[in-house]
Amino acid sequence: MNIPIKTLHYFLTLVETGNFTRAAEKSFITQPTLSKIIQRLEDNLGQQLLYRNNQKIELTQAGLLLENSAREILGQWHRLQEDLTNLSGLKSGHLRLGVCPMMSSLIIDLLTAFRQQYPGIELQMYEYGGFGCEQALLNNSLDIAFTALPTTHDLELANRALTRYPLLACLPKNHALAQQEAVTWQDFEAYPFILYNEDFSLAKLITRLSNKAGVQLNIAFRSGQWDFLATMVEAQMGVAILPEPICHKLQGSELVFKPIRPNLTWDLALIWRKDLPLTPAAQALLDLSEQAHLHP
Repeated sequence: MNIPIKTLHYFLTLVETGNFTRAAEKSFITQPTLSKIIQRLEDNLGQQLLYRNNQKIELTQAGLLLENSAREILGQWHRLQEDLTNLSGLKSGHLRLGVCPMMSSLIIDLLTAFRQQYPGIELQMYEYGGFGCEQALLNNSLDIAFTALPTTHDLELANRALTRYPLLACLPKNHALAQQEAVTWQDFEAYPFILYNEDFSLAKLITRLSNKAGVQLNIAFRSGQWDFLATMVEAQMGVAILPEPICHKLQGSELVFKPIRPNLTWDLALIWRKDLPLTPAAQALLDLSEQAHLHP
């Protein structure tokens, strides 16, 4: 059995896009070429990998097995390439970096410093929620990721805390809670609540802490975009919780931000797999984060 690494790339691109046309565009090949490559892969393996229809492809049991193995194979191949490239020093290569969308503006100084120090390293950035970053690390699709603590897979993932920010209640200016000095979990219970998408670490933290306080939040809407979430609060569709740096971006709006009691913090960290050595580029980013004194 002789399957080129590139064929596995094409297969995973097809899995991720769920559509031959989009996968072909993303791979810079024609759709008939991609179809032939996948057909050849199936012939090579002696297994049907996909259920094909006009809307979306679905994986067979064999396809699911290949997906998991292909991610691991490509991850190991990437690591080998990085190690070989860096035998003569950290001059070139790729860093597969996971970033939660809400953090992008907060880590830009660190990424700029990394780029200046290692101009030959190509940063391949992937935006996921916190849980998505964890999953991508576990299936070897990322080298290292920025996320918020705590992680769900804390037994499999190591972390280095970087910094923490207060979490604040986000309210319309004329809201009843806006008159209070601070807001408690019990105060939130009576109002519609706007929460982040379920794969966001912050959504999991808010859900866990509210449950611990014995409060059932009345979740009215979910969003993966902090600016849209704030717009919904401004339109009096509900209340929310936002990290302090995001609140600073919203100054001048028709919103009020109040501390929460007991105090809540958004703890940012770098995370990576415990059972795999860091690639040289990922180790360099980790070292630079320590030198930059971004940790608490």
